Amino acid sequence: MAGGSTGASGRADGEFVLKPWELHGEGREFEKIGGELTKAVAALEQGLAALGAPWGADRPGGGFAAVYGPARGELVGGLRGLAGRVAGIGAGLHAMAARTADADSSAASGFGASAAPGAPGVSGATGVPGASPVTTAVYSTVPGATPGAAPTVPKDMPV
Repeated sequence: MAGGSTGASGRADGEFVLKPWELHGEGREFEKIGGELTKAVAALEQGLAALGAPWGADRPGGGFAAVYGPARGELVGGLRGLAGRVAGIGAGLHAMAARTADADSSAASGFGASAAPGAPGVSGATGVPGASPVTTAVYSTVPGATPGAAPTVPKDMPV
């Protein structure tokens, strides 16, 4: 995925960055690929249907048809399912981006601040008109650490 939005930031401190606007962009890419695969499967189905049954009705042709028919159905069904799952990844990335943005906004307001706008020139930094602005989420990958938590809490800060 572009821009390290999935955590591959190369940071040595055990953190990764989630940028909701990048997750939305990647989600749109997966949805596009899923749509293209759906069209390719439909074209394959039409092409196979156009072939008809050229193997004939004799014993070898009947044997071929007995194996080909179920295999064709499984192939086409599997490809349709794959197209749906690829598009579903896009929907999941959109949901992840929205939840990340909501969590960031909620955390920021909990500390008495408002979330800073994310990507410049993008409505609400989510690409969704009317959506609230978001920040870039930073999560710790240190074992046992609370995601997004500071390593220590100052003693004079009420918790």
